[in-house]
Amino acid sequence: MPHPGFSRRHLLGASIGAAAGSGALTGFPTIWAQNIREITLQHAGLTVTALPQIAERASKDLGFTVRMQASEGADLLNRFLSQSSAIDVADVSITYLKYLVGRNVLQTIPLSKMKHWDQTIPLFTRGEYADGRKASTEGVAPYTVLYATSEEGKAFAPGPTEWLTSMPSITNADTLGIRPDLVGRPIASWADLLDPAFKGKAALQDQPTIGIIDVALALQSGGRMSYGNKGNMTRAEIDRTIGMMLEIKRAGQFRAFWSSFDQSVNLMASGEVVIQSMWSPAVSAARTRGIPCTFQPLREGYRGWGYNLGIMKHLTGLKRDCAIEYANWYASGFEGAVIARQGYYSCQPELARKHLTSAEWDYWYDGKPAATELPDPFGKPSVKPGEVRDGGAFSARMGNIAVWNSVMDEDRYLTRKWNEFITS
Repeated sequence: MPHPGFSRRHLLGASIGAAAGSGALTGFPTIWAQNIREITLQHAGLTVTALPQIAERASKDLGFTVRMQASEGADLLNRFLSQSSAIDVADVSITYLKYLVGRNVLQTIPLSKMKHWDQTIPLFTRGEYADGRKASTEGVAPYTVLYATSEEGKAFAPGPTEWLTSMPSITNADTLGIRPDLVGRPIASWADLLDPAFKGKAALQDQPTIGIIDVALALQSGGRMSYGNKGNMTRAEIDRTIGMMLEIKRAGQFRAFWSSFDQSVNLMASGEVVIQSMWSPAVSAARTRGIPCTFQPLREGYRGWGYNLGIMKHLTGLKRDCAIEYANWYASGFEGAVIARQGYYSCQPELARKHLTSAEWDYWYDGKPAATELPDPFGKPSVKPGEVRDGGAFSARMGNIAVWNSVMDEDRYLTRKWNEFITS
C-alpha cells in the first residue's frame, strides 16, 4: 500500500505502465499518466452539492481536472435535456431519472466497475432499511430507478441487473423547518403546517411535486384527506388537493412560495415565516447566522429523496474511463464527508466516516451530542458543543420514510394545476 501522503496521481504514474500491459488494471486499462492530465470533466450539480472543494480534491487525487458547474434544480434539469453535451457527469435527482432515462442523455454504468458497491446502503440497492424492513414505495423510490434493462439504458429494470442508470451518492429525509422561538408550542405533525395559528407565517417550496406532497402529508395527518399514493396521485386526488390548497391560500395561510435555497433561509432568518418546507443545508445556514432553526422530526415520517451520479451519453474512450474512475472516487468518502457537514448523508456512509472526525460522525450520523464545535463545509462554525442533530441518528431518520420525492404519472396535469394555484 502507498504511504498515506502518496496521492492517486503518483500511484497511477508509477504503476500504470507496467500494469496496463499485464491486464491487472480494472479501472484504467489503457490510460497513461500524461493523457490523464489532459482530461477535464465538467460536473454539473446543485449549488449545495457542486462544491469547489470537492472538485479540487478530486483533481488532486485523480490526476485529471474536475470542474464544478452549479445550478438550481429546474435549471439543472433543463441543461440535462437541452445541453447535455456541455456536461460530462452530474448529480442527478432520482426523480429526474424519470425524465432522462430512454432519452439518450445518460449512459449506463457497468455494475462490475463500481468498486464500492458493497458499501452502498440497501435502501438504494434493494429498497430495504438496514434492519431488513421494506421501505416505502410511495413516490419515486431509489431502488425503482437504479437498474437498467440493458447496456443501452432505454428503460428501468424492476430489479438488479448488470447495468446502473447512475451511481447512488447522496440522500436525506426532509421535514418541516421551524423557528422554535417563534412557533409558541411543540410541533409534532405535518398537520401543523396548515394550522391557522400560523396564518401568514407558513411557506411552501414552489415545486409542484414537493409542494403538493408536503400539503398532502399535512392534509392526511390532519384527517382531512386520504390518498392511495401521495407520490403518484390520480387526477381526482390532484384536483381535490389543489382545491383545498386554494382555500387555504385565500385564507392567508401562506406567506411565501420559495424557489431557491437563499429565499428559504431569508424567510426563516427574518422571522417572516416560522414553519415551512425546508432543506437541511438551509437550516444549517440559518443556524450559522445565529438564528434558532430546527429541522423538526414529525411522527408521520419524512419525505425522502436522493441524488445519483450520472455519466452523460456522449462520453467515450479515455474520458468515459475517467468518468467511471471519478464515480468510484466520488463514493470513496471525501465527498460524503463534505456533504455531511451540511446535513446530507452519503450512500456509502462507512467510507465517509473515514474522512470525518469522531465528533463529526457522532453528531451527523449517530445522533449524539456534539463533543466539540463543528464546522460547515466551508469551515465556518455550524454546530455548538452539546447540540444534538434534529431527527437523531441516521438509522432513525432514514428508517422512517413516509414518501419519496416524485414525478407523478399525471406530472403535466399537476404542473398545470400547480401553476394555477401559484398565480391565483
